[in-house]
Amino acid sequence: MTMIARRSRNSVCLLHDVLFSRQSLTCSYTQRQTYVDVYMKWKKDSFFDSIDTIHRSVQLKPLIAVKNCIVSSSPDDYCIPISAISKKGLELGVPIKVAQFLRLYPSVFEEFTGPNYNLPWFKLTQRAIELDREEREVYVNSKDDIILRLKKLILMSGREQMLPIKVIKGLQWYLGLPDELLRIPEDNLDGCFRVVELEDGLKGLAVNVDGSERFLSVMQRNAMKRGVYTGVEGEAIEFPLYPSKGLRLKRKIADWFDEFQKFPYVSPYEDYSGLDPNSDVAEKRVVGVLHELLSLFVEHAAERKKLLCLRKPLGLPQKVHKAFERHPYIFNLSLMNKTCTAILKEAYCDRGAIEEHPLAKVRKKYINLMKESEGILKRRRLNNRPIDRGNSNIKDLDCTDDEEMKSLT
Repeated sequence: MTMIARRSRNSVCLLHDVLFSRQSLTCSYTQRQTYVDVYMKWKKDSFFDSIDTIHRSVQLKPLIAVKNCIVSSSPDDYCIPISAISKKGLELGVPIKVAQFLRLYPSVFEEFTGPNYNLPWFKLTQRAIELDREEREVYVNSKDDIILRLKKLILMSGREQMLPIKVIKGLQWYLGLPDELLRIPEDNLDGCFRVVELEDGLKGLAVNVDGSERFLSVMQRNAMKRGVYTGVEGEAIEFPLYPSKGLRLKRKIADWFDEFQKFPYVSPYEDYSGLDPNSDVAEKRVVGVLHELLSLFVEHAAERKKLLCLRKPLGLPQKVHKAFERHPYIFNLSLMNKTCTAILKEAYCDRGAIEEHPLAKVRKKYINLMKESEGILKRRRLNNRPIDRGNSNIKDLDCTDDEEMKSLT
């Protein structure tokens, strides 16, 4: 009996030590598990589906890539034979034959006959050249701002403060980083960045930060402006909500979300290692990370599948994509262009809440220039239309332009 009593006392002491050690190691937040299975039927929002800067970026991205290829190959006269880029379609992200793609945008790329009469050449139009110069001026004048966005992305990785360069390149378009920045990062980034060797011959980009330096998220800065946040660890910050027309939450879900808003806000730049991944506080951190991430992007939106590469580096759960569905008042999911795009509502419903990316205005101008191509192609079809429309054998070959346009959307 004495031996049993000793074992019992030892077990109690051991249990006490384990509980005490866990309590001292985990973060100071009160972590609760009140998970509610939030499922709502997806509802289309015409306002977010009509934002050109988001949904036309599918065509703009390869267009900018081709434009950059022409500029780098011929910086003096901005012209190039089709043979120089015809086999680079995959590298440039062009979904169809490069020559067909260039002919879809006559307002950007002008076709002409070069020295070899059997080979078409393309050059940038004067408007495209002017926009390219404006874009490069933005990179020069706003270099500090763009690099700070990259720095913040890396700092969201927690203690490691490092991301694989491969992952960063996957988000390069959204961050608005120039091509040369990641091509030779040692020469184009300041001293707070360093390149590190990873497994399998991969390289990573790490950030050196002074321990006294503290980064605030958009949520924290805006809450301080409103006077509802003092910066003390463990304070609650409520996410701004923007309900879509006709979208209502069930009472059970609404009650859970009201409680969810009262939980402590964990900054994306704080150490999250002590959080219980199944707690509501951990879910609020995930939502905060996605909110901050989209606020750094040019269009404050991204294809949802493109963000999956950040799951492990940013400590996000396996089903991180579900966070967008569980919080429809914070994020909008658009199914335009045969893909799912996550959009940060606050960026478009409260213009002063999130700082505009330096590249945003230039990209809008590119999209407006692209749209001019539609009018040019339409006039060409009208001018080339056969007089005798009664002959069913006569086909307007230029109609393929519309078909190619549709294939890109």
